[in-house]
Amino acid sequence: MNKLIIPLIIIIATLSRLIPHPPNFTPIIAMSIFSGAYIANTRNSILIIVLTMLISDYVIGFHSLMPWIYISLVMIVLLNKTLNDKKRLSIYLIASIQSSLIFFIVSNFGVWLTGTLYSKSVIGLINCYAMAIPFFQNTLFSTIIYSACMWSVYHIVNRYSSRILPNS
Repeated sequence: MNKLIIPLIIIIATLSRLIPHPPNFTPIIAMSIFSGAYIANTRNSILIIVLTMLISDYVIGFHSLMPWIYISLVMIVLLNKTLNDKKRLSIYLIASIQSSLIFFIVSNFGVWLTGTLYSKSVIGLINCYAMAIPFFQNTLFSTIIYSACMWSVYHIVNRYSSRILPNS
């Protein structure tokens, strides 16, 4: 059953990225946490995230920050490979906060480094991070909400499928 439910959850989360949503309120960080925590093979968990992002970015549109976004998501997958206690939602919530911070730091560094809005100085970098703070709220809330949903669906399906299909 795990071999079906994990990719299904990630695919549904990817599709939810395609519906209208507030800025930075997407499932991408939660998908990376989930993939890192629940897919045993590191290469496969990274591959799933990169492929789902490429597919959804193909629909949404490619942009210059994609490398920074993808790098941050791969970092999040790798960080969450160390999630040992997958049964406690509180651990997942802590992972959501850490992962949102990684995404914030890496993606906004990319904005500063490759963009033209901010001077290429320490002050410009600080300004870039400061201007991104309002978006961080949506990033954090969406990551917590989507992570909790993915975690809950996974554990509920696992609990009930083991009752219906004892050898799953």
